[in-house]
Amino acid sequence: MDDGSTFTYHNSFGGTWYFDENDPYNNAAQAQSWTPALNATFRYGIDKIRGVNIGGWLNTEPFLLSPALFEPYLSNAQPAVDEWTLSVAMRADTANGGISQLENHYKTFITEKDFAEIAGAGLNFVRIPIPYWAIETRGSEPFLAGTSWTYFLKAIKWARKYGLRINLDLHALPGSQNGWNHSGKLGTIGLLNGPMGYANAQRSLDYIRVFAEFISQPQYRDVVTIFGIMNEPQGPTMGQDALSRFYMEAYNIIRSAGGTGAGNGPFISLHDGFFSRSQWVGVFPNADRVALDTHPYLCFNDQSSSAMSSYATTPCTSWGSLVNTSMSSFGLTTAGEWSNAVTDCGLYLNGVNLGTRYEGTYPGSSARVGSCTPWTDWQNWDSTMKTSINTFALATMDALQDYFFWTWKIGNSSVSGKVETPAWSYQLGLENGWMPKDPRQAIGACGNTSPWSPPLQAYQTGGAGAGNIPATATAALAWPPASISNGGALSVLPSYTPTGVIPTLSAPTFTASGGATATANPGNGWANPADSQGFQVPIPTCNYLDPWINPASAPPSPLCTGGARRRALSPQPLITGAPIA
Repeated sequence: MDDGSTFTYHNSFGGTWYFDENDPYNNAAQAQSWTPALNATFRYGIDKIRGVNIGGWLNTEPFLLSPALFEPYLSNAQPAVDEWTLSVAMRADTANGGISQLENHYKTFITEKDFAEIAGAGLNFVRIPIPYWAIETRGSEPFLAGTSWTYFLKAIKWARKYGLRINLDLHALPGSQNGWNHSGKLGTIGLLNGPMGYANAQRSLDYIRVFAEFISQPQYRDVVTIFGIMNEPQGPTMGQDALSRFYMEAYNIIRSAGGTGAGNGPFISLHDGFFSRSQWVGVFPNADRVALDTHPYLCFNDQSSSAMSSYATTPCTSWGSLVNTSMSSFGLTTAGEWSNAVTDCGLYLNGVNLGTRYEGTYPGSSARVGSCTPWTDWQNWDSTMKTSINTFALATMDALQDYFFWTWKIGNSSVSGKVETPAWSYQLGLENGWMPKDPRQAIGACGNTSPWSPPLQAYQTGGAGAGNIPATATAALAWPPASISNGGALSVLPSYTPTGVIPTLSAPTFTASGGATATANPGNGWANPADSQGFQVPIPTCNYLDPWINPASAPPSPLCTGGARRRALSPQPLITGAPIA
């Protein structure tokens, strides 16, 4: 590994690893015998996505990564409750390494060994959350800029070596898309909402563009095969019309980068925005390789004192037919996140010091249901509890069909010295007997009563008709929207202009046999040289608010001087690939 240590790769499913320093972009590796090698076609809708998230690594969350990263700063005047406040606290903590502590976390929390273990567990995909500050930060944003990208490049290398495909998920965007701690800053929603909602959307689309241009290069497109463009946007706050227009613009940007049709750039994953899946049917007709992402969790609903064994068929009855219907009516539908949790018990699961609904300590929760100890004391779980969780996991896998468990690894608390959210750790479950050793054991667990029969329609996988979106649909989803939720008409809101320098993402370097630098072409970070529009930046004669300002704030006044505003709102052409006949 990078630190010089070694391990033995165990894969009992016919998986083969491949890496040659002199041929670093070779895609011969295969995760399992039933999963196509990276240099072969993955048949979405036929070949199953059996994936796991690598949460808390490049986009931190208090309950996911080692809580010890946050715990030293919980007594601060401003406790570390998200990556924003963690970054502020670390920058002030120069005695312990300052913000470089985050890079040490990147180095140690996830390593090549994790990727090998994931393939050896029978899984074939990893969903990797990444924040926009992997590219840059602006103004007073305290995040560690650019560094996490270096480690995402390592993830590509390790995934390629063990035959795993990557779903790159953009987890945090300027202003926050949901107000939750994993969006970067806990609090309010400033994307497509409030006076900076449009400007933040412009920035976000640029970051989507930068990621898309990199992963659409031929060196990476067979490894990073799915791009989730926005994690868990609060659609009801933004409005489905504005969110749909944003999605359509992002679609155009991504297809401009890689082209149209199978093999040209990634599948585009759109989160349901907390609308019903049926509300997305027909919104993007004939769109090329678009998947609908949904995150089915039980634990944040009403709490129950029922035993784990009582949930054996809940995934089947709650989700199975809904997924089948969506596969038929929308297209590829994936569960980007799910867990074994049926209660909200767990350290910092709801946020730092926010308590739990189960114990009645979460703000606004109803009466206490019981103690969380039986749900978190995994070291004392008996065989009945472990079997019940395993049964639940298998039912969920079968009901969801194409999925990513949240998450691969949970770090230990520095207080208790153990994992405090065991229902969320795939690795811990494998090691201790409540996760299946072979995910194929899930096949038939639900006894499918409302089946969907593959394949997907040709255009849905990049075949005939892909990208042939009717003009009426394109017009109905034109960007930008006329107004922004809680902000008003665009004419009164701050906006940027595309005159900035484009920040391309760096490529990896390899050392060939004998110590020389490998001569393989890593690409220049930009798949489509015709995509030359500048980056969205402030207009010198206009006034702006903090991108993270409370969305209830009034727009700046005066907004601009001169004619700059009109130029900023003029639509910019996109060069997109031709539809597939």
